[in-house]
Amino acid sequence: QVQLVESGGGLVQPGGSLRLSCAPSGSIFSIYAMGWYRQAPGKQRELVAGIISGGSTNYADSVKGRFTISRDNAKNTVYLQMNSLKPEDTAVYYCNFKTPIAPYEYWGQGTQVTVSS
Repeated sequence: QVQLVESGGGLVQPGGSLRLSCAPSGSIFSIYAMGWYRQAPGKQRELVAGIISGGSTNYADSVKGRFTISRDNAKNTVYLQMNSLKPEDTAVYYCNFKTPIAPYEYWGQGTQVTVSS
């Protein structure tokens, strides 16, 4: 079964940067949307950023101007560049792919991002 593999999380000081990456362990066809979600302790999972096959992007208001989502279509890889990180960005970050073919949606295992001095 194909899985999404994330990397790039870790501990960073406020104001610092991290870059997350997510790639599938095998072939996934007809991906029309990729996204990053996050879940902080005691909170619901929320959409951080998304990108569709045409290249259009959308961001949560809390990360606009600081985070940038991008994709490499040849590698079916999605990235999240996170700058000017704040303690409130601390969460487990999950990548998500959507396709029109079953199982219609894939999730990564999650990568911890901790912003603390």
